[in-house]
Amino acid sequence: MTISGGMPTVFLSDMDAAVRFYTEALGLTLIARYGNHWASIDGGNGLTIGLHPSSSQNPAGRTGSITIGFRASDPIREAVATLERRGISFRGGVVDDGQLLIATFEDLDGNPLYLAEMKTQPRANDPVAAVV
Repeated sequence: MTISGGMPTVFLSDMDAAVRFYTEALGLTLIARYGNHWASIDGGNGLTIGLHPSSSQNPAGRTGSITIGFRASDPIREAVATLERRGISFRGGVVDDGQLLIATFEDLDGNPLYLAEMKTQPRANDPVAAVV
């Protein structure tokens, strides 16, 4: 294998607020933090999210370029209710796209995120199923 592992990097305007959002509101785990320069967040199931301060080359909250999807570990409607109690605002309700139930939201800088629940068991060796 030429490439192994990796992490999406989220550019943000306030490191302290972002770390609180990803750990307290979303319930994820802080792996490491290097002052206001970098933080690594454990997203579960091999997902690591890098938090990095924004710059003129990489502004915070640029939408349309990337989104991070999280797998719901509880039924999605229960997970949405839990996150709403923690202050997360979802854009619309849970959407059924055929294979997935999806609920979209944003972090504090407007970076797009979504929560997903598989409706059916994926077929063996389905590369798309491994993504969500």
